[in-house]
Amino acid sequence: MDVRSSTPQSMIVGTEWLIEAEGCSAERLRDEELLRRLFAQVVDDLGLKTLGDPLWHRFGGEAGVTGLVMLTESHLTCHTYPEHGLATINLYCCRERPEWPWTSMLEELLCAEKVSVVRIERGTREMPEQLSAGGEA
Repeated sequence: MDVRSSTPQSMIVGTEWLIEAEGCSAERLRDEELLRRLFAQVVDDLGLKTLGDPLWHRFGGEAGVTGLVMLTESHLTCHTYPEHGLATINLYCCRERPEWPWTSMLEELLCAEKVSVVRIERGTREMPEQLSAGGEA
């Protein structure tokens, strides 16, 4: 069944930040406690509300850490790759939030040489004709 919209609609359902920190200290990328403190600061500074306990996994040997915090607003996650000097972080909020100083904080906490932050407004400002699941118009 085709689902079509005869008039464009505005729909923004949230903001997502995709953060990559490169050239980081391998030791700090393995430091689960440091990453927990980073997450706590993001949550506190942005007034986010957590659901349940954060989940963390420290991989063995020289590998990194994965973290997940479920939020009433959505989620905050990270994956670290000490062997590549890389940390990836994702924050998705369904309510508007101010910008957070990702670059300066990750340069300081992870000794990152380069930080890139991509902000994406999720949803669409204008919804043209919607296609069925099969992709046919």
